[in-house]
Amino acid sequence: RNSSTNNKPTTEKMEDHYALIDGNRLPKEMPCEAESMVKGDSREYAIAAASILAKVSRDRLMHEYDALYPAYGLAKHKGYPTAAHMAKVKHIGASPIHRR
Repeated sequence: RNSSTNNKPTTEKMEDHYALIDGNRLPKEMPCEAESMVKGDSREYAIAAASILAKVSRDRLMHEYDALYPAYGLAKHKGYPTAAHMAKVKHIGASPIHRR
């Protein structure tokens, strides 16, 4: 991260960070202090904003993947396991981007 007054990177310690996690569990090895928050996207603006950014990024990525793997219809269902998507995976198999 750069300071607004110069282009030199700032040095921040992980103890200077705090993570808000949407859900009821924290990852086991968080590098900083953290708090889990059930339904965090409806209770905390930062979590809601992060959720929107993540979904927009995922949707854009799915459009890019759709160009590489058009048979799966990734631009349409954005990678969600819809019945049509699961039928395609069953029929032609998983692509390199599918979870194993």
